[in-house]
Amino acid sequence: MDASTKDNISNLTSISTFLLWEFSERRELQILHCFLFLAMYLTTIMGNLLIIVAVALDHHLHKPMYFFLTNLAMMDIGTISVMIPKSISNSILNKRSISYSGCVAQVFFYVLFAPADLFLLTVMAHDRYVAICNPLQYETIMHKGACVQMAVIVWIISMFYSMLHTCSTFANTFCSNTVDQFFCEIPTLLKLSCSDFYLVEVGFLVLSCLLGLGCFIFIVITYMQIFSTVLRIPSVHGQKKALSTCLPHLTVVSVLIFSTLFAYAKPPTKSSSELDIAFAVIYTIIPPTLNPFIYSMRNKEIKTALWKLLDLGHSSKAMFRGL
Repeated sequence: MDASTKDNISNLTSISTFLLWEFSERRELQILHCFLFLAMYLTTIMGNLLIIVAVALDHHLHKPMYFFLTNLAMMDIGTISVMIPKSISNSILNKRSISYSGCVAQVFFYVLFAPADLFLLTVMAHDRYVAICNPLQYETIMHKGACVQMAVIVWIISMFYSMLHTCSTFANTFCSNTVDQFFCEIPTLLKLSCSDFYLVEVGFLVLSCLLGLGCFIFIVITYMQIFSTVLRIPSVHGQKKALSTCLPHLTVVSVLIFSTLFAYAKPPTKSSSELDIAFAVIYTIIPPTLNPFIYSMRNKEIKTALWKLLDLGHSSKAMFRGL
């Protein structure tokens, strides 16, 4: 191996920063991007925090479905907090860099929260199945201990899953530090690899796709059994009542699945384009933003709890003004 080759390898292995996708070189468009992302971020944070607080304060919502919904809201806050603040910061400061450790953190936490959403939605499908298909045994099967255990298992599996992907991704040697995405995303980072070790992570990604497909098939089969049971309910009112408890969950699953397919069903390219960035925004930001609105609009108990919470806040303000 000659001296120049050794120097190149040394330079590649000593990457200390990555350069993320720059939305625009024009300052006014950078500011516009900053405000748009900030608006979406604050909307997502406030919507999910309201769900968490409403469930915590209203004892009528201390049920398995809402316990899982609280976990989903925390995952959504985590997912969007991984990439949006850094993107906003870069636009404000007119830069595009992220440290090596910051990139590792983005990969770790994104792969922790995003797949956990799907795992938890699979558990929530099981919850709806027991509630509708086996209602007499619901409290026995979905007791508090079982719900906590299922949630803990989801978090532990997601943690292990994230550590596995993060370690295998950053075990690679990178040929470049230019990431054609607005955050550190595994498929984009693998395009920068100079070593054959990237094939290991590709194998893990294939297994991940199979795992996601397994969750999707489980949810589909579960809902086939739920719909079969609902159709046997004699009254139309009973059918509508049963379906109304499933509709928010089914809508959230559909948004997640279709936004991901929308982004990844296109043919792969060597470099990202504006269209690729738009697709990334759709599957990373849209689901966490919509989820609290879907549940609050389609669920009467959540709507009631939110109105109580907002009314409590209004009453508190009036009381302080009176003082």
